[in-house]
Amino acid sequence: MLSALSALAVAPALPARADDRIPLSEISRFFNSFTTAQGAFTQINPDGGITTGRLYIHRPGRVRFEYDPPERSLVMASGGQVAIFDARSNQGPSQYPLRRTPLNLILEREVDLSRRRMVVDHFAEDGATAVVAQDPDHPEYGTIQLIFTPNPTELRQWIITDDSRAETTVILRDMSFGEPLRARLFNITAETDAWQR
Repeated sequence: MLSALSALAVAPALPARADDRIPLSEISRFFNSFTTAQGAFTQINPDGGITTGRLYIHRPGRVRFEYDPPERSLVMASGGQVAIFDARSNQGPSQYPLRRTPLNLILEREVDLSRRRMVVDHFAEDGATAVVAQDPDHPEYGTIQLIFTPNPTELRQWIITDDSRAETTVILRDMSFGEPLRARLFNITAETDAWQR
């Protein structure tokens, strides 16, 4: 369900001039300008199902997706691990390394999209800029497509394509930045204990 981690696809349009794109340096600056962020999200799953919830980010390396009822799932990343809690299971969370997900690319301590050949596409369409990135050493981990609007630069959505080519879209709204977030939000051990009670 890192399907749980991945809207409206950008509509087809006439080819845009390269200078309509938000530069990669500005997009990197956007990520590096904040440590914490939170807001609401709508998720479109690979099977077409739609869920909503709340997102918390604490860079580097931490994120939390809380899903609204009736969905009772939770996805967290912290300490280099992603943990997926599924209310339908009486087992603990399934876990795997964050570095094996495309989301790792924007949760790094210092984001620099111009390095390491990580950007495989960068284009403008209908007034928005899309950046498609992947780990150049492990393209099999999938890609993340980030959609931004300009003036000021703002992340609107992302689309994660996983190693099975399934797509999950996350549309962001009402984002706020720089507010303190409790460490408990990203504590996988504490969350595991709470779910198993």
